[in-house]
Amino acid sequence: MVLQGEWTLAAIGLAYPRLRARLEQHCDRLDLEWDLSGVDALDSVGALMLWRAWERRMPGRVRMRPDQAPVFERIRLAEEKGVLRKAPRSPFEWLMAIGDLAFKAGRNLREITILVGQLLLDLGHILRHPGDMPWRETSANLYKSGVRAMPVTALVGFLIGVVLSYLSALQLKSFGADVYIINILGIGIIRELGPVLVAVLVAGRSGSAMTAQLGVMRVTEEIDALAVMGVSRTLRLVFPKVLALALAVPLLVLWTSFVAIIGGMVSARFQLDISYAFFIDTLPKVVPVANLWIALFKGFTFGILVALIASHFGLQVKPNTESLSANTTSSVVTAITIVILVDAIYAIATRRIGMPT
Repeated sequence: MVLQGEWTLAAIGLAYPRLRARLEQHCDRLDLEWDLSGVDALDSVGALMLWRAWERRMPGRVRMRPDQAPVFERIRLAEEKGVLRKAPRSPFEWLMAIGDLAFKAGRNLREITILVGQLLLDLGHILRHPGDMPWRETSANLYKSGVRAMPVTALVGFLIGVVLSYLSALQLKSFGADVYIINILGIGIIRELGPVLVAVLVAGRSGSAMTAQLGVMRVTEEIDALAVMGVSRTLRLVFPKVLALALAVPLLVLWTSFVAIIGGMVSARFQLDISYAFFIDTLPKVVPVANLWIALFKGFTFGILVALIASHFGLQVKPNTESLSANTTSSVVTAITIVILVDAIYAIATRRIGMPT
């Protein structure tokens, strides 16, 4: 068996499975002589493929150059030390995985707490020195996260209103309680669906963009350049994002809830023959204004949380593309999870507020 050419990772590439299969066809022939003297280049990948084809031992008849023998010797020693063997699976791997997640969550919570503290210091600095307020960065983030998100939130809100109204009408019609669709739409959309829907959309749209932006700045060392120039990264990069989302999300909640109510009203008109005038006149009577304040406060809280989480994961990006994609994914997933958990806390804390008697 005469081997020629380059047996390296770069040369073998996608042909690795085919070459390995051809080698294994001849591994059981004890009378076969292997000739490696024609191999121009040999690295650990090519040597390991041959070693496995030889059933992890040197064949009885083999010819090779002096510079090739040490490669196989290193593989043999690594085999003896167990370096190339798979580590035995522990019966407590599930517990180790839980512990690893707990440590990661603790580290993230610690870093976010430090980030919040730094933002409070930046706020105090701005109150003492109003001229240092990053108005341009804040307005840019407000436009990108708020104004440019209005079309997609309006479309999703309108469709959610139509679907919720249609499904509710099917049930209410069978009980002769058509008029109560206004109560369901008003409480469900204004109090719950509006804030949560906007927060999820903002986390997926603006939150991921913020994480990616900070991550790219980390990869290109722009954040380090700001530190060298003595510019606070939180004041110029994080504070405008948090302030912009704290202002934009409550306004988007109003906008999305309004459009969703319009969608539900249109659907109720066709499904239950409820007139627009009756719907508009009845809505403020069955939905107390306290629900609107709860929705706005939810939007304010969700905006701050999404911006903090997005900025945190953006600043944690390492200088490689894999870390950038992983942290962007973690940012969106974590933000949506936290929004749902906080919404559940709000639902329990405000269960006696704003509900019609």
